Amino acid sequence: MSSRQYEDIIGLPRPVSRRHPPMARQERAAQFAPFAALAGHGAILREAARQTENRPALSEDAQTALDARLRLLAGRLEEHPTVTATYFLPDEKKAGGACVTVSGQVLRLKQFPPALCLAGGAEIPLSALLALEGPLWEALPE
Repeated sequence: MSSRQYEDIIGLPRPVSRRHPPMARQERAAQFAPFAALAGHGAILREAARQTENRPALSEDAQTALDARLRLLAGRLEEHPTVTATYFLPDEKKAGGACVTVSGQVLRLKQFPPALCLAGGAEIPLSALLALEGPLWEALPE
């Protein structure tokens, strides 16, 4: 390509639009600088690195003791005893979860789905329950 083809326009001043004034360099740079092909990549890596626990398995003896505690609690619901419950909370995004401990006054035992309802709105599925503690069972042997 020869430079002679454009000799007639090479020396002309750059055209400036009357409707659209020239953009400041900083604003122009801002339009192109934030392009990120890997947007969200950091969040994905953090989520993959986040640790979860497996649900602990209760021994047959521990499950029998927990069932006995639930039966005693069911018979004393009108007293609204205070309990500390430990249960397994499954993770919403990946396999596993975490063991959570909450304390509160028992309002009721819900039948369907079976759950322990505490004051303040906490509802613990009985299938996730791992341990029950409180003054109601202090006299009971482990």
